[in-house]
Amino acid sequence: MSEAETIERDLLGDPVTLVKNRWGRPTFAKTKENQRVVSMLVARGWTQLRIARYIGCDEKTLRKHFSRELDEGRDLIEGLAMEILVNKMVGGDRQSVNKVLELIDKGKAAVLPKEPKAPKLGKKEQAKLDAAKGHENSSWGQLLQ
Repeated sequence: MSEAETIERDLLGDPVTLVKNRWGRPTFAKTKENQRVVSMLVARGWTQLRIARYIGCDEKTLRKHFSRELDEGRDLIEGLAMEILVNKMVGGDRQSVNKVLELIDKGKAAVLPKEPKAPKLGKKEQAKLDAAKGHENSSWGQLLQ
């Protein structure tokens, strides 16, 4: 078979050519680098509009492709930093050991046990409590004494 016979042809006998240039704007390419940049900028406190302009896309595209980074960017960057710090600590870096222990102690202080909330009372129970308290602080209570 010759090369001319292997070329695909359309109904009119013309050779089929693939469309190389699509119309419209090219689709946005999400990369690992973009994910880290978005996470870093979210952790820094940038707005979505500012981040979208920086990476060169629309805000809707940013929300579509980077929803996890927008929601959890600060945690992702902090976790990555801790991972690097722990790897340095495992390698024997004394400063990293102290820094990791410091961050662990700081994290313990941030997580305090929550006090249980008082159960929400219904209208009748609340009215009974209000009646039992009396009217010491109201102007009527002072007038009736």
